[in-house]
Amino acid sequence: MASYALIKLAVFVALCMVVSVPIAYAITCDQVSRNLVPCLDYLRNCGAVPEPCCRGISNLNDLGRTTAERRTICNCLKQNAPSFTGVNPTLAEELPAKCGVNVPYKISPNPNCTNVQ
Repeated sequence: MASYALIKLAVFVALCMVVSVPIAYAITCDQVSRNLVPCLDYLRNCGAVPEPCCRGISNLNDLGRTTAERRTICNCLKQNAPSFTGVNPTLAEELPAKCGVNVPYKISPNPNCTNVQ
């Protein structure tokens, strides 16, 4: 009888562990694009950086908690670059600094994502 109770306890503990494990999610290139869309007018025409753009840059930085996530974001930037026509690459590279966000990759048409930590 005592061993049955131990088995039930072990199963209960195992279920609690499974339920408490955080759910992993994958960053998508669509998420990356949506965060950059508020920046497009600025990146094409200059002027003042809009606040929604800086929030998007900050969101991207927050999404990239691990090296793999940061590399995914970087690769999405590279993949999506051709669809963002008319963008000034210099303005794109300066964008994180102008928003006060330190991202570990370049926002550019051809970032080197293999070096991203």
